[in-house]
Amino acid sequence: MRLLHTSDWHIGRTLHGTDLLAEQEQVLSGLADVVTAERVDAVLVAGDVYDRAVPSADATAVLDRVVGRLLRAGAQVVLTPGNHDSARRLGTFSGLLAAAGLHVRAATAALDEPVLLADEHGEVAVYGLPYLEPEVARHELGLTGGRSHEAVLTAAMDRVRADLFLRPGARSVVLAHAFVGGGMPSDSERDICVGGVDLVPAPVFDGVDYVALGHLHRPQTLSPRLRYSGSPLAYSFGEAGQQKQAWLVELDGAGLSGVRPVPLPTPRPLSVLTGELDELLADPAHAAAEEHFVSARLTDAVRPTDPMRRLQARFAHCVHLEWSGTAAAGDGRSYQERLRGRGDLEIAGEFVDHVRGAAMTRAERELLARALGAADRAEVLR
Repeated sequence: MRLLHTSDWHIGRTLHGTDLLAEQEQVLSGLADVVTAERVDAVLVAGDVYDRAVPSADATAVLDRVVGRLLRAGAQVVLTPGNHDSARRLGTFSGLLAAAGLHVRAATAALDEPVLLADEHGEVAVYGLPYLEPEVARHELGLTGGRSHEAVLTAAMDRVRADLFLRPGARSVVLAHAFVGGGMPSDSERDICVGGVDLVPAPVFDGVDYVALGHLHRPQTLSPRLRYSGSPLAYSFGEAGQQKQAWLVELDGAGLSGVRPVPLPTPRPLSVLTGELDELLADPAHAAAEEHFVSARLTDAVRPTDPMRRLQARFAHCVHLEWSGTAAAGDGRSYQERLRGRGDLEIAGEFVDHVRGAAMTRAERELLARALGAADRAEVLR
């Protein structure tokens, strides 16, 4: 049995306001080629299928096309909702979809009812745990105490192990969306901390052959049988240069027999450029970044005029800009201290100086004074 472990598709996510649907569809549709080349029996999606609970029509259309390609390539698909998804919406028509090979495991009450796959060695029971919000899931699971992720996932896994006990000889796989101890987060995940307790110890998942984890966007191995696949695309500049992948999981008659990474393509790489604006615009060393998504950190002593437009003239996909010049640092005073005893012109003038990193000229100050005076007169007339 061959399974392709993926997670955190986040269909509909943007990068600093830039639409990524085309890049997402390109990468996710390419999974169908992996299914064909590697003879994959099932594709697993461990949560955060969409980026928001109410996805756009365009995002749902991308999922429809991607899943259709995977099914036509010969794989079944098992997916679960993550903390970004609406479990109830994602689970709509799940009974009908299962007949076509798409198994949406979104109901907490049914988390111990596996998708049953079969090969020459017998059954493989695939349990999909939807993201379990502790305050909600503890009631659905009948817990009287325990308000942590550890508590609800322990109860869920107890149910899984009880069902597995009734299936002698069956190999087992669990999909779960959680922050498991030993995992390394990125800066693009949404916090799932509840009451200060979000970490789930790895032993909670003991007793199954493989655990396909989702939530953390960096691919990583916590143990041979406990892994994060990571997101298929980089969703923050903190992930620039990171090789995205899926895990190809192989099960033989005895259980887990091997796991190996399957690198995923990068439709448009991410680059972080640091330097003065004129240097970034002229340096030939940045030629490759002209086709990348770019985050620029400007170090000019004075904030340049219209920097984003000028950057995009060379780097068409520059989507983020910050200025870290010497004048950008604060002076240590509180907001109240900076305003005390000052008039409108002085306050507005200091704001302009701070934002630009250079003092206004006399002509600019006179223009600002006239504008403030006109605003005051208009207010009196009202």
